Amino acid sequence: MDKTNLNQIIGITLIFAILFYWLKVNAPTEEQLAEQQRISDSIKAAMVVEKDVTPIAETPAFQDLPDSLLNLKMVATHGAFAPSAIGKEQTTTVENDLMTVVFTNKGGRIKEVTLKEYQKSKLDSNKVVQLSTLKLLEDNKNKFEYLLPMPGLGSGGVKTSSLYFTPTVNGKTITFRANAGNGKYFEQKYVINDGTYGIDYLVKLVGLDTEVDASDIELNWVNYLDKIEENVKYERSYTAAYYYDTEEDLEDCGCTGNEEEKPEERVKWVSHSNQFFNSSLMAKDGSFRKAELYAEMLDEDDADLKKLTTKLKVPMESGAFAMNFYVGPNEYDRLAAQGNGLEDIIPYGSSIFGTINRWLIRPAFSFLNSIISNKGIAIIVMTLLVKLLLFPLTYKMVYSQQKMAVLKPRMAKMKEKFGDDAQAMQVETMKMYREYGVNPLGGCLPIAAQMPIWFALFRFFPASIEFRQAPFLWAHDLSSFDVFAWLPNGMEIPFYGAHISLFTLLYAVSMIAYTWYNSKQMDMSQMGGGQQQQMMMYMQYFMPIMFLFFFNNYAAGLTTYMFTSNMMNISQMVFTKSVLIDKNKIEEELKANKAKPKKKGGFSERLAEAMKEQQKIQAQKDAAKKKKR
Repeated sequence: MDKTNLNQIIGITLIFAILFYWLKVNAPTEEQLAEQQRISDSIKAAMVVEKDVTPIAETPAFQDLPDSLLNLKMVATHGAFAPSAIGKEQTTTVENDLMTVVFTNKGGRIKEVTLKEYQKSKLDSNKVVQLSTLKLLEDNKNKFEYLLPMPGLGSGGVKTSSLYFTPTVNGKTITFRANAGNGKYFEQKYVINDGTYGIDYLVKLVGLDTEVDASDIELNWVNYLDKIEENVKYERSYTAAYYYDTEEDLEDCGCTGNEEEKPEERVKWVSHSNQFFNSSLMAKDGSFRKAELYAEMLDEDDADLKKLTTKLKVPMESGAFAMNFYVGPNEYDRLAAQGNGLEDIIPYGSSIFGTINRWLIRPAFSFLNSIISNKGIAIIVMTLLVKLLLFPLTYKMVYSQQKMAVLKPRMAKMKEKFGDDAQAMQVETMKMYREYGVNPLGGCLPIAAQMPIWFALFRFFPASIEFRQAPFLWAHDLSSFDVFAWLPNGMEIPFYGAHISLFTLLYAVSMIAYTWYNSKQMDMSQMGGGQQQQMMMYMQYFMPIMFLFFFNNYAAGLTTYMFTSNMMNISQMVFTKSVLIDKNKIEEELKANKAKPKKKGGFSERLAEAMKEQQKIQAQKDAAKKKKR
């Protein structure tokens, strides 16, 4: 035997010796073999309880693995929850009088919620509105999973979305348990009651004190919000994630674009809200330790509206944490009944406008709606009540305009005297107003008083679910734009749209009529002469055209209100001037005011002095220019 063959024999012998030694040293102990047998028995027991569970040999991902290696793989990735890591998804349905809730055993979560009293609205290819079943939380891309930190499984721990829970149904209560062996489990319990969209929700850890770090459990909630409304553009702007912190501050995330929020305070609840519907999770007693919210605006061509993601640190140190789910419509009273200001997610507006909507306009309309079935007629009646309430201010405005109309002949003489000298004309005009006791701003007070209500209504109609899919005349949905006609051949005008809103058109025409009627009583010379006067005249008629573009895609409820309001304004002005006001008495009043001694230092006098000083400065500038020439 040569030296080369001898070396090969020695090498092979050494390799076999090392392999034999490694197998001897790494052989499983009796304790390890017992643990493997326990896990195997637990998996087999779980497969017997869950009749629809796919047997290990039939699972495509592991069909070629022997049982021992499969058990080891499940232990490596799921630890004590290995018995719950294999199964087949099945659903369970629980319902009440308002909704049908479908649960899935995979993750033990809500798979979809069908609202029985509401429908989804969508335009088909022929511009015809199609109604269909309205579902929330139904997207297959959604996630609602807990991350359970477990020593030895890395930083990610176990995701409950990868576990198959065992469901137990008792009436309208469904309990999901993820088996961890030896009487240990993670439980999720849902209780559905009649007459509410709220769901009592409890999560609990049993016997897992050493396996799971309860102080660091995180809930990952990913929600793809569906397009539910016909007016997708407005639905997009009114869709966002909201949260309410322990300082009782409401904040939003994602109204206008991609956003993220990481509040410093603990959070009482979070809400994923469409324009008229929401899915909210509330801490029942206490609060979430930490929250992160992310909003992603999806493309207009995407099937979904927005992607909202919420991450919450759930305090489970006591072994359980009670919450409430609300999955349903943005009905003010129902949301208020949930507590902790959940009703504030309805986008009525902030500051004074939101206050007016919540405590003045909403209760007034709710009362009218209780006695008037047609919501369009209720809007007209509400408009009438607002106008009657503001009529004293309207009367003062008209009375002030009539005073200025009486002074119009005197204005004409001043115009002849000063010609195109606008500054001199303004000084003398203010002097004359002071002499006759006329307030040139008297006509602005009613308009200023109505502005907060007008801005509040601007937010009220597209935010109030009461107007959703409520028809009136040719409008089929007062919360969306009304369509009198579609533009031909799919044409779309920039900033206007592809349709004609008749309420908006009528509002613009009535506004032009109101402006024309009102301008007859005003002397535009006080605004200046020449080009400035013409500019003011043009602006009065240009505004209705701008509104025609602005409101064409807005809620028909608002344009119905504005058109009705304008018609009532014209009616009130005509009635007041024709019946309630006597021009002869106004003439006598003005003469009496002129004869009265005037107080010095008043606002009118200070304004006149300021205008005189300005006129003097301008004259000096003009003189300096002439010298340079």
